[in-house]
Parts: sequence; C-alpha cells; structure tokens
Amino acid sequence: MCGITGYKNFSNRDDLAQSLKNATKSLVKRGPDNNATFSQKSVGLGHTRLSILDTSSKANQPMTDKSGRYTLVFNGEIYNYRELAETLAVELVTTSDTEVLLYLLIQDGEACLKNLNGFFAFAFYDSEEETILIARDRMGIKPLNYYHHDDFFVFGSEMKALFNYPISKEIDPHALYWYLRLTYLPDDLSMISGVKKLLPGHFMRVSNTGVDVQHYWHIEDPILFNGNYDDAKSQTVKLLEQSVERRMISDVPLGSFLSGGTDSSAVVSMASKFDSNLHTFSIGYKDHSFFDETNYAELVAKTFNTNHTTFSLTNDDLLNCLESVLAYIDEPFADSSAIPTYILSSHVSKHIKVALSGDGADELFGGYYKHLAFQRSSEKTIANHLIRLSAPMLKHLPTSRSSKAGNLIRRLAKFADIMEMKPFEKYWHLASFNLKADHYLLNPPEKNTIESFKLKFESPDEKFELNDFLDIDLQMVLPGDMLTKVDLMSMANSLEVRVPFLDKEMVNFARSLPPHYKIDKNKRKTVLQDAFEHILPKELHHRSKKGFEVPMLSWMRNELNASLNEVLFDEEYLEEQQIFNTSQVMKLKKKLFSQNPEDVHTTIWSLYVFQKWYKNHLE
Repeated sequence: MCGITGYKNFSNRDDLAQSLKNATKSLVKRGPDNNATFSQKSVGLGHTRLSILDTSSKANQPMTDKSGRYTLVFNGEIYNYRELAETLAVELVTTSDTEVLLYLLIQDGEACLKNLNGFFAFAFYDSEEETILIARDRMGIKPLNYYHHDDFFVFGSEMKALFNYPISKEIDPHALYWYLRLTYLPDDLSMISGVKKLLPGHFMRVSNTGVDVQHYWHIEDPILFNGNYDDAKSQTVKLLEQSVERRMISDVPLGSFLSGGTDSSAVVSMASKFDSNLHTFSIGYKDHSFFDETNYAELVAKTFNTNHTTFSLTNDDLLNCLESVLAYIDEPFADSSAIPTYILSSHVSKHIKVALSGDGADELFGGYYKHLAFQRSSEKTIANHLIRLSAPMLKHLPTSRSSKAGNLIRRLAKFADIMEMKPFEKYWHLASFNLKADHYLLNPPEKNTIESFKLKFESPDEKFELNDFLDIDLQMVLPGDMLTKVDLMSMANSLEVRVPFLDKEMVNFARSLPPHYKIDKNKRKTVLQDAFEHILPKELHHRSKKGFEVPMLSWMRNELNASLNEVLFDEEYLEEQQIFNTSQVMKLKKKLFSQNPEDVHTTIWSLYVFQKWYKNHLE
C-alpha cells in the first residue's frame, strides 16, 4: 500500500520537477517507510512506500528494470503474484509483487491486467516510447486522480498530490450537485473542474500525442449460476475462504477488523483457519449503547480463538478526531461514518500494518435497507397497500435518523414515495440523501445534464431488477463512498486494508446469483447469512443490522454549533463566495432547531464539510 504521483510534460515547463517532489511529500502518510522520485526526459514519477511484501530496500520504488528502459510506481497488492512470476523468463532479485508486475508489463503490456488478482493503481513508464501506462483495479479499491492540460498531464493517489502541480482550481458545479445529493462524488467526477478519476477496470496510455482511456473490464451481463441454493451457499463459503487465504500474504503483522456483523465475522472465521493467533479489533461506544455491537464481536473472537482488542470510545473521542479527519480529506466527502473508521484505523495501526475488512458484501449480496425496499416495493401485498394509503399522513409526521421511531417513519415515507415510480427512478430516490440539492446552489446544473448523468447507469434491458440495482452500487456507491472512506481513513493512519469480498472470483459469482438468493421476504444478504449460519455463533444469525450513526444532530445543536456559525452560517461570507443560495442555506439553521428537523443534519454536514475543504484548499 503506497502513494503514487507523476507527470508527463508536453511542453518545456520547468516547474514540474519541483512540483513532483512536493506532491510526493504530500502522500507520505500513505507510505511513511520510504519516498523517492524519478525523472527522465518528459516524465517524472513519485512514490511513498508502506512496506508490506519484501520490506528490504531492494523493493523500493520507483522500480526500474535491469535494462533501464522501464520504470514502475505501484500502489496496492497483487495476490497471485507468485503464480504469475512463474510465467516470466527473468531472474527476479526481490520477493515483491512490484517486481513481478514490472516484468509482466514489460512482457505482456496491458494484456496482463485481466490476469491480476488484487487491488492496484500504477503507472508504468517506457522511456524509449516516452509513454506512461496507468491502470486501476476492477472494483476501484485503490484511487487514481488525473488532470490533463495542453502543457502537461499529472496524476496522483489523492487530490492533495495534484494540488502541488500548476492546476486550475475551479469548482465543478455538476460535481457539487451530486456531492450534495449523495454525500460523495460518484463516477469519474471531481470537485475541481478538469480533474477526473480513472474509472475502475480502466487503463490509460499517456504519450506525446495525447491521452487515450480504455477499459479492460466493465460491468456486463454475468453467466448465470446453474446450481441450486445449497450449491450457492457452499460456493459462497468456498470462494470467501480462497479469497481470504490469498489476502493473508504479508511480511508484516496482519489482523482483521471485527464489527460483530455477518460480513466481518465471516472474514474472521476464514482467516482464523490460516492464522492460529489472528489479531482482531473492534470499537465500542460508551455513550451510544444502541450502536455498540462489541458483545457480538467478542463472541465471534471467542468462537474462533482470536487475539481480540476492543477500543471503547466516548462522544468526546469522536469529536476530538473531527479536525484530523477533515484536515486529511482533500476532496469533499460527507459520509460521517468516516469518523469512526478513522479512529479504528488509528488504534489498529499501532498494532498491525495490514487489516482485513468485510466491505463490499452489502453491495454484492443486497445488505442495505434500500435493497430490501426496492425488492418489496413492487409486491402486491396488504402491507404495501396500507403504506400507500397512509402516505399523505406519513409526510406530516416527524422523521429523523437520530431516533428509532423517527427513523422508522422516515423509511416508511421513503418507501411510500417509490411505490409509484419506475424501477430505474427508484434507484436514484433510494440512493439520494438530498433530493433537493439544487435548491442550495446559486447556479445549479441544467436538468438535462443531471438526467444525462443518470442515464450512464441505465440497464439496456427494459426490465430493471435487483441485480441491476446492485450493479449501479458496484459502479457508484462502492468506489465513490465505501472504498473511498476506507482508503482515506486507513491511509491517513498508514494502514493497509484488504477486502476479501471484492476478490474478482467472488464478484463474478455474486453477480451470477438470482435476486431471490440475495433478498427473501424481510431477509437481506440471504445466501451469505445462510451460508455461514452453522459457522458463526447462532446469536449473529438474523439479527438486525445496526451500523453506526454519528450523533450529528446533537453535535450541531451543541458542540459544533459555534463552528457551524463561523464556517457555514455566515451570510456575508456566503454572499462573497457566490456558490450557494444564501437564503436556502440559512433556512437550514432554523430547521436544525425546529421540532421536526427531519434529515437536515445530513445536508448541513455536507455543506459544512465542503466549506471546511474550501477554506483549507482553495482559499
């Protein structure tokens, strides 16, 4: 796990070499063990290293081959590198996957991408052709940002690297709209105009003639699973075991996150087979007992005899790390679960350098309430009929994520809304946190621009079902939100996180399963839960998913109120800034302290995070 950056000079600019050094230093938390740069002709490459495989200096990067022609900077891990090494006709001098990847690229070029099992973002330079081949893994586990100007091309693992190059820093209004609507930036959108994200499963070739982007893998119709339900359960366990085994390779201490939910518990059950002294970690919440699942985590740890550590947090612990989280975020990101993820990573990194996690299972197997809502919304049941009839009343009841009753009313109201919608529109309604994002913008994007973006994800088939819904999550929510959160918050603490559920074999298998294997009546992730029913403690089976809700509404009314008034609710500053609709933003302040705040804190948090980012990076 590392940080990479670099440039291609199309003119005779003399400022890019120094920019490269600064950009590389900005990524030091991604790789504190070593950092170095490489410059030759029109190209510069930078790398910061978190040593995981072959920790010797021989495996440092940028890594150049024996001929001196080719150089590689690489972020990630290739789990099948030993098997791939056997296809090479060269004597290797390290035991690293970096060297194997270098010579695979020399031997096969981009054709080798389809054979890689792992997560990665890399840049491969051919000095004779003066080209850079840049690629990103299939699921977008590792990030890659780039900016193409007439004079130069630059790239980096994080936006903070790009800020060190002479790029223009103008807000993209279309990206801002989707950020406010979703709380994260989807697809290839970036908050800075001209900056793009290389999409998962894509590669690009940068040469003197320009930039060419292509895909080597993309979402397409899978080969349908031809077994029965019991076969699917057996295959789920088998594939996860194989995936976890691949991800146990490490020359440094390795462990696993353990929340006590099915996903991380399943990972731990498999990992314990390969490490009799597996270290596991969970966080508990002293001030929020409803969300504290450490008793389940400790039960799993006891069952599989892991070396378990629980970090018990208070409300003050969450608040105290807030500035550190916002300081590291170099592009607006308003998923508040980043806060506990940061704290967990901070604690865990003091014990190990590599952690396994259960991320990705929800998007593959249908683990969210929105998946259940979508699946049930078209059913002709008495319950649905009653909800439809009560829709007008639900709109007038107080709703909030911050209380059990308010959250139930919120879900029912949203469910009632989607009943009359076409299936594809249901997705955007359920995926959105703020359906009126345009109200808060001074110059919102045109409606046809918004609709054109949505149509990028529409299934070519007229029938839009649960698997189509999950496919959009794989393309949008997973890389834009979940994986971005884990990458940013773990890398801020120099910790590598591996995600076994996103092994390419597991992804292909999960996508091949019929919808009713994933959601059955009120049960989500059905096949996954049933597959591990007799492996995990019985107390975990069929229990409700809690997750963790940061007490944002309470914070905004109390501890964060002064900061909100300074950073967001300053009418004079908003008018000078000329980005937001001042009157609409100020209405949020009144709503915050009303009897029925609804989900106002979600919108306020998105705006607050943006303003903090704006002040940190653009002013």
